[in-house]
Amino acid sequence: MSDIRTIGILGGGQLGRMLALAAARLGLRCHIFEPGATPPAGDVAHALTTADYDDETALRAFAQSVDVITYEFENIPTSTLDQLEQLRPIHPNREALRISQDRLTEKAFLQDLGLSTAPYAAVDEAASLAAAIADIGTPAILKTRRFGYDGKGQMRLASADDAAAALAALAGAPAILEGLVDFNAEISVIAARSPTGEVACYDPGVNHHSDGILRTTSVPAPIPAMLRTDAVLLASRILNALDYVGVLGVELFVTDAGLVVNEIAPRVHNSGHWTQNGCAVDQFEQHIRAIAGWPLGDGSRHSDVTMQNLIGDDMDQVPALARQADSALHLYGKAETRPGRKMGHVNIVKPRAT
Repeated sequence: MSDIRTIGILGGGQLGRMLALAAARLGLRCHIFEPGATPPAGDVAHALTTADYDDETALRAFAQSVDVITYEFENIPTSTLDQLEQLRPIHPNREALRISQDRLTEKAFLQDLGLSTAPYAAVDEAASLAAAIADIGTPAILKTRRFGYDGKGQMRLASADDAAAALAALAGAPAILEGLVDFNAEISVIAARSPTGEVACYDPGVNHHSDGILRTTSVPAPIPAMLRTDAVLLASRILNALDYVGVLGVELFVTDAGLVVNEIAPRVHNSGHWTQNGCAVDQFEQHIRAIAGWPLGDGSRHSDVTMQNLIGDDMDQVPALARQADSALHLYGKAETRPGRKMGHVNIVKPRAT
């Protein structure tokens, strides 16, 4: 099948935890590299290295203990990857990571593929922001080009009068202004590609956000079958353009004019958690299969699922959910509950209707 036995994972959060659990089901071991103490993934992995991403000695020892390296989040220092790549293969590849780490680079890449995105412009200071607003208009969203997630690093501009305050809030970080997209729904496609170019995609799910954080993803998405096919083909196009290996998340807006790409994530994705109870092979096992050189699994859906994130005080619902016949709980083992912190998720599973 493959000579790979131990997988190195950069990052020890909940995605790393679920990757390690999936690898264990396939008889593989995982070694987690994480700067923070007591990470959720450390509880279920074969080995854990607690060290900073600039600790060259620790990075070298980590790389030498594994056969292949992957990551559970995008914001990994370039210097870390430079050192690791000399010792072991990294999947997904550096190009996919480079593109996804910068919103401006990502938008340009997608448009070069002939895909639609929101209108956008680079913003470096007040003058370029004023020019961007004149071109794109308002309302719009000013975002940091790097390091934003779950609504962080984003400021909504209702009018040009909000420009100065929004720019000040980003504290000089390179930014991008994005025009708002008039959409009917937001969907996402979780797709995978193997080293041999084999591609497998899951059904699109429809997403609902609150305060910039994903709250629920449901399948099937209430969109025409032809649009579901278009979304899957679009994701496959991105995978092949990147010569990608692993799982990729593609967020899309459904508009009257067609599909508009919001962003891509070169990793397993929150909106793909429904696959854990809706498919025989979930997104986490699919990622492990891809990077380990195994054949990809069947991504077809056997059930209808609604995934609900459990955020902060949502954990108070756990006793009731644990008694609910159609619910599958996935808790992340985080010691401290905080507002806005993802503590787990629940998949509500129904027999497949469509």
